[in-house]
Amino acid sequence: MDPLATVIDLLRPHTAVSKPITGRGDWGVRYAAHDMPGFALVLDGGCWLAPDGHAPLRLVRGDFVLFPSTPAFEMVSRPGIACVPTAPSDTAMRHGDAEGEPDFRMLGGTFGIERVNAPVLLALLPGMVHIRAAESDTTRLARIVGLIMEECADDRPGGGTILTRLLEVMLVEALRRETIGEAGWQAGLLAGLRDPPLARVLRALHADVGAGWTVGELARIAGLSRSAFAVRFTQRVGCAPMEYLARWRMALAKDALHRGGVSLDRLAAEVGYESASAFSTAFRRRVGCAPGGFARAARRGHGGPPVAFAAPTP
Repeated sequence: MDPLATVIDLLRPHTAVSKPITGRGDWGVRYAAHDMPGFALVLDGGCWLAPDGHAPLRLVRGDFVLFPSTPAFEMVSRPGIACVPTAPSDTAMRHGDAEGEPDFRMLGGTFGIERVNAPVLLALLPGMVHIRAAESDTTRLARIVGLIMEECADDRPGGGTILTRLLEVMLVEALRRETIGEAGWQAGLLAGLRDPPLARVLRALHADVGAGWTVGELARIAGLSRSAFAVRFTQRVGCAPMEYLARWRMALAKDALHRGGVSLDRLAAEVGYESASAFSTAFRRRVGCAPGGFARAARRGHGGPPVAFAAPTP
């Protein structure tokens, strides 16, 4: 089973808003952080993008950027330009000179994700993906973004379903690239999947999450000694192997409880616990409430307390 695909399945991207962004001359804008993913593709010209806490990035024609959770950021035509606070909009944006042919064009957008497991799943992904057209062909991404734009502009039957599928495809296409910028090499799922021995382990874990895995068994799959495997997994993925498995089991359990229709006995067996009682104890310890209480909160639209899953360290 493809671990990246399972993460995106649980994120359930939906409800996209996409728009053209143009500019001419000197301009600078600043956006506040928001917890929705954002993406952008440069069509013509260039700009500088400066997410808070990171060095400015030069974006040029064909470059693609994805934020799994969008931080506060500034975008300017050239360094040193004062930025105007700007609110997100679902309509076309024009920066700088209002008259004349734009010298900068970009397609930008945001979309929703399933909130119940967002902290867990986003911690597995890089904080930012930057695919440079000079290093990787972004033609496929451009076609996907163009289709997203078309669906956002039209109100046709089945549009929501098509948008969901297009967003899933965009995420997979972006995240599986080898050249996604330095942020993509921080500890997390992508770093683990780029390490062949660890990729075998991650595929095995995701294919049979209910199995009674041990560190020794996983080390044999990786072809490493137990100690070397444990250190390598922790460095690449950001947590110890058994901790990763426990967190992933809880993510699947929260998703199942959120959707409803499954008994605790069956759910416990599916995610690797010997009994409903053992599962309930583990769930309460990690989530802060009993499975039944979490399910009731989810039905009321809350989703319960987030599972603790620290962001990986660069």
